[in-house]
Amino acid sequence: MQNISPFHLAIPVHDLSIARDFYENKLGLRTGRTSDQWADYDFFGHQLVVHEDTEFKGHKHFNEVDGKSVPIPHFGIVLPWDDFQNFSKHLTSKNVSFEIAPYLRFEGRAGEQMTLFFFDPSGNALEFKCFRNMDQLFAT
Repeated sequence: MQNISPFHLAIPVHDLSIARDFYENKLGLRTGRTSDQWADYDFFGHQLVVHEDTEFKGHKHFNEVDGKSVPIPHFGIVLPWDDFQNFSKHLTSKNVSFEIAPYLRFEGRAGEQMTLFFFDPSGNALEFKCFRNMDQLFAT
């Protein structure tokens, strides 16, 4: 894999204090700069910024993938296999409610992976996944 530059993603949240509790205490992300309207986080080496928009109501749309209703839009991280296992256990211990619980896709085939989905308190969908072989991230 190539060396990847960190991305920056800014998302709306309806209540900054609720969002901060979720991202800091449930997900365990390290806080960066903050104000009374936004907070930024170390999102596995990338910069995630949550901006308060008290009028924001998460848009929930789903597309069918592998017989499951996948929330669109969504964002997340591809973790190493063992990190994904540990993180999914962490989410369970923090009572994060999965929209799609961790499951294995493409078992024994190119691109074998595990994935999970959940929503933050503002309705932003997150996906975390891992590949048995990270070199197959874009395998067909």
